[in-house]
Amino acid sequence: MKKIDRAAAFLGQHVGLFRCPVCHDPYDHVAEHSLVCPQGHNVDLSKKGMLYFMQRAVASEYDDAMLAARRRMLQAGLFTGITDAFAAHLPATPQTILDVGCGEGTPLAAVLAHRNGHDTAVGFDISKPGINLATQLDTKAFFCVADLAQMPFTDQQFTAVLDLFSPSAYKEFNRIIAPGGQLLKVIPNADYLIELRQAIFPAGNAHAQYDNSNVLELFKQHYPQATSERIRYQVPVAPERFADLMLMTPMHWGANQDRLDQVAAQPFPAITVDVTLLCAQPSEVNR
Repeated sequence: MKKIDRAAAFLGQHVGLFRCPVCHDPYDHVAEHSLVCPQGHNVDLSKKGMLYFMQRAVASEYDDAMLAARRRMLQAGLFTGITDAFAAHLPATPQTILDVGCGEGTPLAAVLAHRNGHDTAVGFDISKPGINLATQLDTKAFFCVADLAQMPFTDQQFTAVLDLFSPSAYKEFNRIIAPGGQLLKVIPNADYLIELRQAIFPAGNAHAQYDNSNVLELFKQHYPQATSERIRYQVPVAPERFADLMLMTPMHWGANQDRLDQVAAQPFPAITVDVTLLCAQPSEVNR
């Protein structure tokens, strides 16, 4: 089956998940390869089987080379400890999962690989190149290009929202999460990719250290009952993957090229993943 036809079949089964970004009415039917709302607004599936919900053009800082490098690193196991933790927090019953800022889709596909195949899963990102890459994965997840601040999903539809290193729109999260559903947000800790950070930036540089306290405090303000779990492990970096490690993060944007060349000439054998997993169940008070 072609990707566009497979995606149309998904939409036919789950049309109630989506709402029109123009009038905010829920879409009520699929016409061939288009979602159509009661007001007649429609959005068309691409040949790759994804939907583009953006109402304005937005430039993404992640280019094709960065996204491809990121995929190779993730498929080499960089985020395995994180996706394992996501899967461990999901109930065994079928879930309706939304991956916020899903990028090129590998983490969501990895979470679903842990599951029994009965979940409904949607991933979205502002990056069209990222979503185009995501549609190439062998996964049952559906992918779309959309804006975090105005998500094209109907109220209280998702039992689990995954947020891996993406910004947060807490009002929108509270709107789309079903009663009893959960928000799982991962934020980097000070030692995330610390070997690369210390190699690229001198000790006095503003980028040499990372502090997640502001993000953590804001999350706790919205969800005072939230729990947190530290996830820390090391991942071997094969010599042929070291260039991908350097390219996949924004760190190289603010680095001196001579310094980058020096780091590339002296690859290290392993990298540290150090993150905090925050888990919250938005209450009726937050809605």
